[in-house]
Amino acid sequence: MQKVFINRVSHLFRDLLLLEQLKEGLEGRIHLMLAGAAPLPRQIEEFMRVTSCSVFVQGYDTPRGEICLRDHTLFSGYYKRPDLTEEVFSDGWFHTGDIGEWQPDGTMKIIDRKKNIFKLSQGEYVAVAVLESAYTQSRLVASVWVYGNSFESFLVAVVVPERQALEEWAAANKKPGDFAELCNDPKARAYIQDELNKTGKKLGLRGFEMLKAVHLEPVPFSIEKNLITPTFKLKRPQLLKYYKDRIDQLYKDAKEGRTTV
Repeated sequence: MQKVFINRVSHLFRDLLLLEQLKEGLEGRIHLMLAGAAPLPRQIEEFMRVTSCSVFVQGYDTPRGEICLRDHTLFSGYYKRPDLTEEVFSDGWFHTGDIGEWQPDGTMKIIDRKKNIFKLSQGEYVAVAVLESAYTQSRLVASVWVYGNSFESFLVAVVVPERQALEEWAAANKKPGDFAELCNDPKARAYIQDELNKTGKKLGLRGFEMLKAVHLEPVPFSIEKNLITPTFKLKRPQLLKYYKDRIDQLYKDAKEGRTTV
């Protein structure tokens, strides 16, 4: 399968032994299968290509994506850096690393860098830095890290609340406990999540850009924990590694309709 695109040729002998019955179950007439609207995991694509004994391709459209250029006037590569050249060129196309969005008048708007963009399972691109900038406009938030898994349809976030704002809410609602205990309170999390989404709606964020679940972190992101740079930019891979268990739990509880404790 990996050597040639028409995979029924690459494993003809095994098709006859193992997959002929499945092929007959599909009436033996399928030569091409298409999947659209959103990406499939690679292992599912490979499974379908092998077991259907046909060409299986994915195709889906979205107004956002990485800007790629191809022209005789482009540079041929990085000086004495074939490794970098290989990273940015593919089939003659130069991958700029910029994410563009087509506008109604036919022009293209650059909205972010590729490293700050990810795609949700329904095919929507998310410019995460834009969302974080919007959510931090809430008076309840000191900092926020928004995360989206490309095999999930919604976003979650780790939020460092403003201590005074959360303590004022606790006093008004007669909630006991110190700041760390308040961050573990399900009602406090629900309150902050709701207020953040209200802020997002006021700023024009779309439905899939709303937060489905949040974790309240009482300790600010720090350089010492390698979660931010000296200029206070978020280190996303490090944040994901540090909060992976919490993120997994947020997704699980959100899909089950529960509030994470």
